[in-house]
Amino acid sequence: MQQAIMDINGIAHIPITVSRFELCVSFYEKLFELFGMKTVYRNDTIFYGVGARTGLAVTRCRDEYRGERFVQGRIGLHHICFRARRREDIDAMYAFLQQINAKIVHPPEDGPWAPGYYSVLFEDPDGIRLEVNYVPGKGNLDPSIDLPRDRP
Repeated sequence: MQQAIMDINGIAHIPITVSRFELCVSFYEKLFELFGMKTVYRNDTIFYGVGARTGLAVTRCRDEYRGERFVQGRIGLHHICFRARRREDIDAMYAFLQQINAKIVHPPEDGPWAPGYYSVLFEDPDGIRLEVNYVPGKGNLDPSIDLPRDRP
């Protein structure tokens, strides 16, 4: 018996665990405000926002992990990428990141992942990598797109 295809509606939430909770919450409060996300839950260990069919929870790490930083190449999360609706949003994001003194990994640049791919890559206070990108049209869902085989 063939399984029916489920038409999911995005990712409901992504929880991330941070070492410097208060500093990270301050960072994500600014980011959520810029993205039009609403804080729906907050206590001593969780900060959770929702908007644009996206949920992101920032959680406090266990005591034995305080002081550690995110390592991108380890097992688990590599980075989180938010999709912008306009190319100009990437430039605005870059200006915002400079204003809040965020660590910027790369300024707005074109990328090889899809025609018109344009992104900015940055880190939260614990080093968790975040990206905001813009891809015009259908992006990689366009059947005429030939995806790169190797990561740059």
